[in-house]
Amino acid sequence: MRSANLLNDFAFKYVFGEDCKEANDALKSLLTVFLERKVNHVVLKNSEMVKDFSKMKNPRLDLLVEFDDCTTVDLEMQLRQTKDNLPIRFSYYLARLHGSQQLEGKYYGELKETIVLVFFNVNLIDNDRMCNTFTLRNEDGLSFVKETEDRMKICTIEMAKLDVEKSLEEMNEQEKMIYYFLNCHKGVDDSKIKMMIESDGVIQMIEKRVETISDDGWKKIIEDFRKLHENEERMERQLELEEAQKKVKEAQKQAEEAQNRVNEVNQQIKRMIHKMYADGFSLEQISSYCSISVDEIQTLIKS
Repeated sequence: MRSANLLNDFAFKYVFGEDCKEANDALKSLLTVFLERKVNHVVLKNSEMVKDFSKMKNPRLDLLVEFDDCTTVDLEMQLRQTKDNLPIRFSYYLARLHGSQQLEGKYYGELKETIVLVFFNVNLIDNDRMCNTFTLRNEDGLSFVKETEDRMKICTIEMAKLDVEKSLEEMNEQEKMIYYFLNCHKGVDDSKIKMMIESDGVIQMIEKRVETISDDGWKKIIEDFRKLHENEERMERQLELEEAQKKVKEAQKQAEEAQNRVNEVNQQIKRMIHKMYADGFSLEQISSYCSISVDEIQTLIKS
């Protein structure tokens, strides 16, 4: 058993995002498999590697990739074990990425395709498919734009849906790669991993990248990111607590305002009753007009 673990944000970015031919070839293979389109050339727009990532509060560890045709892909290994806000978060990423294109003085048809490709280790979508692609469609599945003009996509890979008991022969290329991601730490101790390393060209390419990190290096990456994610979780809990406190204060404010309105109405009724009584109306007349009992009116007049 080795320490290598591709279910780690920084390690994932290192293996596929370092500025070298081997990492670029591995990245092209990954994109070819999961986007189901031949990727011959990519440019990594954020290839800078974080040196002291354990001290960063909020490092961006996604990979921003551009193809020859200017298609842009935001690729991320997402390790959060909670589903909260993930669909909203990645919808925002897609909208921001698509809206970042410089279109001034150009035709809208010149907008290039933008894709958010994200790997999850939780079940997020309510179906049995491991790979899902989402586009702009209505409730009946009718596309808002022609398929050839669809420029915005979110591709989700739910690794937890993989049937790990499936034989290697039954697995497709996507399933094989996910199996490798999930079991990379086992190395050749896992018979399927051993077979893929020996016979699968794409897995061999990724395995070479994995082996460029020493065992001690893997241990440091894992420990640093354990601390980083614990810190992120603490920050999220603090934000959730602050949001809850804000809602409580807002509810209290609304309750106070409502009570103030009730008090004001009561004062108006009291003033009206005093005036009617001073104008000579009988208690019974005031009671009938205000829908208040005579006893209550007598109490209000005396107060």
